[in-house]
Formats: sequence, structure tokens, C-alpha cells
Amino acid sequence: MISSKTKKLINLLYLSFALFIVLSFTGCTKQKLDVNEIVNTAIKTHGGKLYPSSKISFDFRDKHFTVKRQNGLFEFTREFTDTSGNKIKDILTNNSFIRLIDGKAANITDEKKNAFSNSVNSVIYFALLPYGLNDKSVNKKLLGEVKVEGKNYYKIKVTFSQNGGGEDFNDVFVYWINKENYSMDFLAYLYHVNGGGSRFRKAVNKRNVNGIIFSDYLNYGNEGVNYNIENYDK
Repeated sequence: MISSKTKKLINLLYLSFALFIVLSFTGCTKQKLDVNEIVNTAIKTHGGKLYPSSKISFDFRDKHFTVKRQNGLFEFTREFTDTSGNKIKDILTNNSFIRLIDGKAANITDEKKNAFSNSVNSVIYFALLPYGLNDKSVNKKLLGEVKVEGKNYYKIKVTFSQNGGGEDFNDVFVYWINKENYSMDFLAYLYHVNGGGSRFRKAVNKRNVNGIIFSDYLNYGNEGVNYNIENYDK
């Protein structure tokens, strides 16, 4: 005959075993976020639905930029004074680029139009990250989870399709998204123009301006295209 003390021990073991099974089953069924969910949450954290209808202005390297978006249409402008004292205004839209010099349209080559367009677009692209990471030409891959400066991050690699990816479609980016608050705290990119090279950027001085998060960056460089930008966190 089993004593009451033994029965209590058996019941306790059974309860512990059942609890272990339930906890183990729950842990096994928990789904990991995929890369699209991570990026979507990061974009939402930084401004989300405000981006597509935004009016933004900022200064970068002695140049003034404006961003206007509405119903899928955009207008980006860049204004500055050149070394000759001329007032320059570049206007980039969905389907055109115009350079104004002292208020008059300049006659420039297609090559310069492309160069100026890319220059304007590049500055605005970086200023509004992570918005833009869901463009049709973007290919995203979750490289894993890493720890940087004592915090846990999703590490995401971004490449671009040739169709729609622009002249620099072969550039490569890596983003580090904070697992806790989905803040984009670091990024690295590999570029091929002017001999190529790579950059690593740390976001600092973050501030919320009317619902959109903006950052300044500390920049670190590595010349040449042979460095693996995935190693910047090591």
C-alpha cells in the first residue's frame, strides 16, 4: 500500500512534469518574427503612417532640403549658394529633375541630371531611414540576432534588384534594429562609386519631431570594397 506521503510526492512530481510539458509546448509554438515584420515595426516606431503625407525640411552640410509627399507623389528640393554666389535650387519629382540658377532653369546634360538627382535622393534616403526599406526593389534578409554595446539587435541585410534599384543597385546595406524598442541604432553600407568603400554609422541625438524620429550619425569609414560590412559589429 502506498503511504499518503508517497502519494503526495507522486502527485507533486506529476504536477511538475505536466507543468514542464505545458511550458515546453508553449515555448516550441512561439513564432519568431520574420524580417518583414521587424522592418514594418521599425518603420512604425520611427514615424509610420506620417511619412507618406509628410512635409519635412532640414539642413545638411550647408544645404537646405525639403521633402513633400502626398498620394504617392513626391517633391524633393535642395537649395544652396555655390562658390560663385549663385543661388541653386534642385527640384526632384517622381518623373523630372530641374536645376534653377538664380531662379532660372539651367540647361544641363542628362549625365548631370542623373548625378544631381542621385545626390538629392541619397541625402533624403538616409535622413528618413528606416522608411524606404519596403520599396519594391529592396531585398531583405535577417542575418540573425547579435549584441552590440550590451544591447540585443536584429541584424538585417539589404540588397537591391536591378529593376527599380537605381544606378547604385549593387550597393549593400546592413541595419541593426533594437530588439526591445525597434529603434534603428546602427547601419553599414558598401558602395562602388569613386573606387568604392564602406561606412558604418551610429545613430545619436535622436529626437521626435511631430511624430517622426530623426537622428544624427557618427560616421566611420573603410576604403575599398573588400571589407565585409557584416563584421562591423564585431
